[in-house]
Amino acid sequence: MLECGPPDRHPYIHIPAGFIKMLFNPTYTWQFQTEPGAGTNGRRISTTQGRTLGGSSSINGMIYNRGQRADFDHWAQRGNRGWGYVDVLPYFKRTEQRIGVGDDRIHGRAGSLPVTDTDWFHPVCDAFIEGAQELGIPRCEDYNSGDRQAGVGYFQRLINRGYRHSAARVFLHPARRGGQLEVRTDARAARILFDGTRAKGVRYVDDRDRTTVRNVHARKEVIVSCGTANTAKLLQMSGVGPAALLGELGVDVVADLPVGENFRDHYSARIVSRVKNVRTINEMSKGLGLAGQIARWVLGRPSILAVSPSLVHWFWQSEATMQQPDLQGVFTPASYKQGFVGLLDDYPGMTAGVWQHRPESIGYVHARSTDPFEDPIIQPNYLKDPIDQRALLNGMKLARKLLHTHALAPYFDRDELPGPGEPSDDEWMHYARQYGSTSYHLIGTARMGPAGDRTSVVSDQLLVHRLQGLRVVDASIMPNMPSANTYSSTMMIAEKASDMIRGRQPLEPVEGIAA
Repeated sequence: MLECGPPDRHPYIHIPAGFIKMLFNPTYTWQFQTEPGAGTNGRRISTTQGRTLGGSSSINGMIYNRGQRADFDHWAQRGNRGWGYVDVLPYFKRTEQRIGVGDDRIHGRAGSLPVTDTDWFHPVCDAFIEGAQELGIPRCEDYNSGDRQAGVGYFQRLINRGYRHSAARVFLHPARRGGQLEVRTDARAARILFDGTRAKGVRYVDDRDRTTVRNVHARKEVIVSCGTANTAKLLQMSGVGPAALLGELGVDVVADLPVGENFRDHYSARIVSRVKNVRTINEMSKGLGLAGQIARWVLGRPSILAVSPSLVHWFWQSEATMQQPDLQGVFTPASYKQGFVGLLDDYPGMTAGVWQHRPESIGYVHARSTDPFEDPIIQPNYLKDPIDQRALLNGMKLARKLLHTHALAPYFDRDELPGPGEPSDDEWMHYARQYGSTSYHLIGTARMGPAGDRTSVVSDQLLVHRLQGLRVVDASIMPNMPSANTYSSTMMIAEKASDMIRGRQPLEPVEGIAA
């Protein structure tokens, strides 16, 4: 296995609160930026991705969120056999070790990935949940049920006994101990090697000296799991992609496929209020308050060092006529400086963020050149589609209402972002374009679909069309955005792909789950 980044030994990877520090550390992350666009008022947006063992699972927000049954049924309806909800559910279950209440028909108990409930609570979170119920949003105890996502409650997360549980910690390191897997870190993939249309290996460059070049050869197949942006870049540099783009890059065409197209991401906006009468994470993360939280973490007690960046979820409809949620909201008893992700405000605050589940706006990822050290062009085209604009507008208005409920009144001081008063629709959208940001949920650049689908890159076996011995296993293969954070679906894809790679029969579908 080749990993461009270093080993995952940094302590901030494993302490959940270290997320804030790791997000800006270029040694362990790809510090990508999007291209300017009208939907972001001409801004570039940092869209950091993991660059260490475990990939983005070593630096993400640790939320476990599968999405809705309809997400996967739609994948199957596009001609992807074996990817409907009843087909993928056994792979979610096989990966998962659910620690907490849950329907065992839906949740796994014997998997390797521990999924736990929040154990650190705050009165502002409880008041937010109560206030959402005032507005008619019901309490939802298990949003991962597949069919009953709508509601408000605490997130399930990939934190256990105070530590992050990344893919590297849970799967990779145990596999290495068996002695059958060699892992090479600081190995930057530069090109997939082909013999005609068969992938025969990979050329990589030592990421430390940037000059040492080595080739590794595959007896059976090459599996690309570089993440949505880098997978597109590597395939294109290797001659797999749109012929016109490959011509611009000066690369011989191995397969003319729409690699890098169909790119999507969740675009989020944050609504912030100042808090009174209680300490928030803003104060707890400084001075004696932080010392106390560190002590609690060392003693194995609930602490802000072992929480996900968002504690509370709210899934709801942007339009009253909808039957299922098309919005995901998050809430935390903390606030961050305007325009900065991860930098806490100096005042006590609370934040309600929101994004649209399934964005219609489509972008692209293109390699700039054949230089493996040059970042790709990433153009999400955020908010290009009017449907996305309307959904986010209604989502922001709902987020503001959720901060103005009777239950939150004892803690609500005043509106901070986007400011006091009731903005007009134009002012709301200007705020979204000026201060919205990525949710780091990049998908779709190697879309899964039948060979006759001109938008698809890989088959439902994740094999690249028209080629032999080349498979893609990461979020780039998602045909459409799931109505969720993307990590748990990516792990499901990997679990399902492991059976395909080994030539095993797929697990039996889980039937009898009520729709």
